[in-house]
Amino acid sequence: MALTLGIVGGGQLARMMIAPAVELGIDVRVLAEEPGMSAQIAATATGDYRDLETVRAFAQDVDVVTFDHEHVPQHVLRALVAEGIAVHPGPDALQYAQDKLVMRARLAELGMPQPEWAEITDAAGLQAFLDSHGGRAVIKTPRGGYDGKGVRVVSTPEDAADWLADGTPLLVEELVDFTRELAQQVARRPSGQIVTYPVVETVQRGGVCAEVIAPAPHATGRLAEVAAQIGEAISEGLGVTGMLAVELFETADERILVNELAMRPHNSGHWGQDGAITGQFEQHVRAVLDLPLGDPGIRQPWSVMVNILGGPAADTLESRLPAALTAHPSAKVHTYGKAPRPGRKVGHVNAAGDDLDAVVYEARSAAACFGD
Repeated sequence: MALTLGIVGGGQLARMMIAPAVELGIDVRVLAEEPGMSAQIAATATGDYRDLETVRAFAQDVDVVTFDHEHVPQHVLRALVAEGIAVHPGPDALQYAQDKLVMRARLAELGMPQPEWAEITDAAGLQAFLDSHGGRAVIKTPRGGYDGKGVRVVSTPEDAADWLADGTPLLVEELVDFTRELAQQVARRPSGQIVTYPVVETVQRGGVCAEVIAPAPHATGRLAEVAAQIGEAISEGLGVTGMLAVELFETADERILVNELAMRPHNSGHWGQDGAITGQFEQHVRAVLDLPLGDPGIRQPWSVMVNILGGPAADTLESRLPAALTAHPSAKVHTYGKAPRPGRKVGHVNAAGDDLDAVVYEARSAAACFGD
């Protein structure tokens, strides 16, 4: 009998797990938040991932539960585990992706390099941190933020007055003078096997990942080794199962600092669908089902991913697909089946080859076919 993988969350990450799972002979079920979501191409139930009874009923028909986001509440996750349901990654690991304050404290215990940070609850605490860190800082809501949401650069407590008003703990971090952003992905099975992908460079625009270059230029030798060591140490130290993405800052003095974590396939790994021997979506399926992990190596010297953000308002991405494929036959286009709106990720383009400049041009040009 085929294994059945249950994915909580109906977004594009779930959608992109489906094809490699099917190719491995694995059945897929999806619990989507609402009808018509990106992952509706699989057998899909609709329900509230925050409701224990809904998730419990969904989990009865699958062998392993995994996620395309980290927002399932801890009490739901722990109830499933207590009932003997396999959940990967489990609640003990996911808590560190769900709460940035909890993450920062645990990374400090593990000795991971990270920005200076503090927990604050009021204007006085924020002012004290600003005074000791050059008058500017980054403030974050500990839970729920993504793609630049829940993050502000502040110079005075008034810049965060609305967030401070109810006394809820907030995370404040030093404003890192970084030269570029990197991401390190690793995959880990419940039985302990771990594989490491090449460190990549990510380009953010408006708090949203716009481009990824794999491997990161000028990241051979010690930098690549350190990034891989950080990724592996975090994966093992937090007990992560499945894919882990560690977002990193590289500073002018060649330090690497941990920015944030994602315990699932991640935008920084989309290049691997076409550029890696085993892409992150297949790897995540293998890992959470405790199957032997695939080779994470690269197929060609360079791979570039460019996100399609927003997309055309008057027509659909699919209507522009023939022209894009005709103009760029070597590019790989992935669409998410999502209605376009400004800044929304509705697809991405991958390109690969021997010459980085040519690969960047191909990926950007193909993605531009879908712009307004």
